[in-house]
Amino acid sequence: MFLSTKASKVRLSEAENARRNRLEILRALSHGQITRRDLIKWGLFTAGGMLAWKHGLNPFVPSAYADSSIPTGLPRSPLFGVQAFTQPMPRFDVLPRNPIATLNPAPTAQANTTQQLLNPDLEGVMPGDTGPIEGRPPGPIWAHQEFTRFPPVIAVPVSTEGAKVNAVYNPGVPPNLNSGINPANFRPAFHPNLPDQGPLALWTFNGTLPPKLLIGRYGEAILLRHSNKLPFDITQNGGFGIHTLSTHEHNGHHGAENDGFTGAFFYPGQFYDYHYPIVLAGWRSINTGATDPKAGSPNGSGGITKVAGDWRETMSTHWFHDHMFSFTAQNVYKGDAGMFNLYSALDRGNEAINDGVNLRLPSGTANDFGNLDYDVNLMLADKAWDAHGQLAFDIFDTEEGFIADVMTVNLVYRPFFEVERRKYRFRILNGAVSRFFKIALSDGSPIFQIANDGNLLPSPVTITQTDQLGIAERYDIVIDFSRYPLSANPANPTKVWLVNLLAHEDGTMPSNTLSLSAALGGSSSDPCVGKFLEFRIVRNPAQPDVSQVPAVMIPNPDLSAIPVTRTRTFVFGDNGNQTTNDPVTSFRGPWGIGTNGGDQLNADFGRISAAPKSGTREIWTLQNDGGGWDHPVHIHFEEGQILKRNGSANSVPAWEKGRKDVYRLRPDGSVTLTMQFRDFGGMFMEHCHNTLHEDNAMLLRWEIDDKGNPFLGPLPTPIPTPQGVTFQPPTQLKGI
Repeated sequence: MFLSTKASKVRLSEAENARRNRLEILRALSHGQITRRDLIKWGLFTAGGMLAWKHGLNPFVPSAYADSSIPTGLPRSPLFGVQAFTQPMPRFDVLPRNPIATLNPAPTAQANTTQQLLNPDLEGVMPGDTGPIEGRPPGPIWAHQEFTRFPPVIAVPVSTEGAKVNAVYNPGVPPNLNSGINPANFRPAFHPNLPDQGPLALWTFNGTLPPKLLIGRYGEAILLRHSNKLPFDITQNGGFGIHTLSTHEHNGHHGAENDGFTGAFFYPGQFYDYHYPIVLAGWRSINTGATDPKAGSPNGSGGITKVAGDWRETMSTHWFHDHMFSFTAQNVYKGDAGMFNLYSALDRGNEAINDGVNLRLPSGTANDFGNLDYDVNLMLADKAWDAHGQLAFDIFDTEEGFIADVMTVNLVYRPFFEVERRKYRFRILNGAVSRFFKIALSDGSPIFQIANDGNLLPSPVTITQTDQLGIAERYDIVIDFSRYPLSANPANPTKVWLVNLLAHEDGTMPSNTLSLSAALGGSSSDPCVGKFLEFRIVRNPAQPDVSQVPAVMIPNPDLSAIPVTRTRTFVFGDNGNQTTNDPVTSFRGPWGIGTNGGDQLNADFGRISAAPKSGTREIWTLQNDGGGWDHPVHIHFEEGQILKRNGSANSVPAWEKGRKDVYRLRPDGSVTLTMQFRDFGGMFMEHCHNTLHEDNAMLLRWEIDDKGNPFLGPLPTPIPTPQGVTFQPPTQLKGI
């Protein structure tokens, strides 16, 4: 896919010229100057979504200057002489937790429709126009559910804006636990010797690196005020991405108004208040008196504050990212993604408290909860940049996805991380847009997998390499570095590496899994195979390691007494067609989802494809209709339990026997799962999390619309504009 580092100057020039041509198309698409239909009409794209077979445009067309069997290829991202493992890996930047009274204006249950003068650079705005300061849709359907019962206690102000120097980086640990990084003036660069990213190339939370970490605990509601500080002019985007936003907290158990619905986006100059109550699922019906100490939260002084709900629904590792309709891949790739650690009586983030409830996972001891000393977030993502070192995106094939050539961890290029001789927990997120990963230690040593997606497993699983990590999946692992000796020469410490074993030829799915020796040997043509994170074992811990990996963690909820009210089947494939033509809510692409035997339909967030009843349990089967691709499917709002893979309960591996929110279907495969629908209402989504597939129409809307006033379905579809949000009636599939 990518040109060899030994490619001739002629081949490199040819490939760079083709990329510039593609970027011109992408720029025009992102500016709204042309449509996908225009590209098909002009012969630049096929009806199936593939870039036309044209020399000077498509990287898979044979080169004009080489053997006809050799494709043009993609130009490699220039490294400007930078070598791997020559920079420390930064820990995430911890977002501030402020008193709720610091927010001005104060948050309100319904959207704040106070008017402001609009910037005429916004699309559709005339001089003198006004619009609401908050982009959340107005009215009771989009009011914060249970705002009085779970009033926000913590305010977290955050913005999305162009890249700038970080003068307030807070890693949550001292420099000696952050590989010696000086937090002052952290530059927006993938390596100290690479160019700074410009404010149009990189869009991140608060406009800075490293990625952001949100800290929360059960029973303490958060109000995240997200301000859109992107350019008012839609064309000021560095050639890709769009300046409207919708932030999805993946996979929060809260009302749909806070879910980051793809059609509830907001504009530059507006904010959106997201209310995260952080409650246990089942709080209306299970442990309603809050008497079970396992259903609890750290109280700040070593004890437990008990909360209602099912303790077996406790979650630990979430993330949040943009979910803008048909632009999720581009905006997430530009940097609009962070992680969210949730703390509970069970997963406290303090390894020393021995109260019979706390699992004492690796973390630290200084604070009552949320210690990050030995609890480390890792965001994996492949990136590419142009000849000037600026982040670049490509559209060579929307059917397949986008695979880049530079491996990053926490948005820096192949770093090192200093560790002590003790156990560490790593919360690993696949933050790529189309690439899968498969991870092992370079010496083949065992790893404990303790969580899958947001949830601790019933029991840890000892592995030597992970399963394939699909886009948006999270694997929490524990590595015990006490098995490695200290080097006699501190200048050359003992080292071990995390290694990616999974090669891609394109974005459809991984092409093959390499053996550990082959991945380390450098034989793969995929530049992101091999070592990507270097651990340097630099010292013994100052205090004894009292953390544990307990044999029993969090069992699944027992659903055997809850009747199944309905079964549904969703088929994910490349035969999508569109039955609607709304210019705002619908999109055309090769991908579609068929529901209960119906046609595979392109995305329309104004169409309701399923409406499970509140308080019920259903069984859903997710089916991949082809062997040439894989789909990591995400169902918003509720966690599921996998019952079968390919029709067999015996095909579910141990690391998938906990609760999940992303389900890799595998080629020609299927996943059968069960979910409950409770506590909150509104409109949610189901989609492929290969975000190029999602953006090219593999997404549907489902809703809980029978929960009582105001959730009396079908719910009207929001249509955002700078002047305010209007509503229109939805369309519905039959028999939903």
